[in-house]
Amino acid sequence: MATAASPAFDTEMLRRGTEQADASALLSLYADDAEMRVVDHTSQPSHPRVLHGRGEIGAMLEDVCGRDMTHKLEQCVVQGDQVAYTESCQYPDGVRVLASSMITLRDGKIVDHTLLQAWDE
Repeated sequence: MATAASPAFDTEMLRRGTEQADASALLSLYADDAEMRVVDHTSQPSHPRVLHGRGEIGAMLEDVCGRDMTHKLEQCVVQGDQVAYTESCQYPDGVRVLASSMITLRDGKIVDHTLLQAWDE
């Protein structure tokens, strides 16, 4: 008996949501019980910022997407239920941000997302 394949992750939605700063589109990629860990110079690896569920993740996405900056999805690799991608951003004053993400999927939706980010000081 054949089993149904898991739904595919929507990489085009990731690209559109990222590059058009569309928080709703990005949030649609997450499962209800998703968790995101953010590591940067203010949230160190031993104490990452942890967001639980679509409500907390959505608030963070709204904040980021509401900023005056450009976003570009640089690379995206999907292998089974794992996704890795890099994103580059730039504020109008020239300050740059680079983010790298590692994601675990369940049924084509993000359930675990680790985000490492760094920016010009």
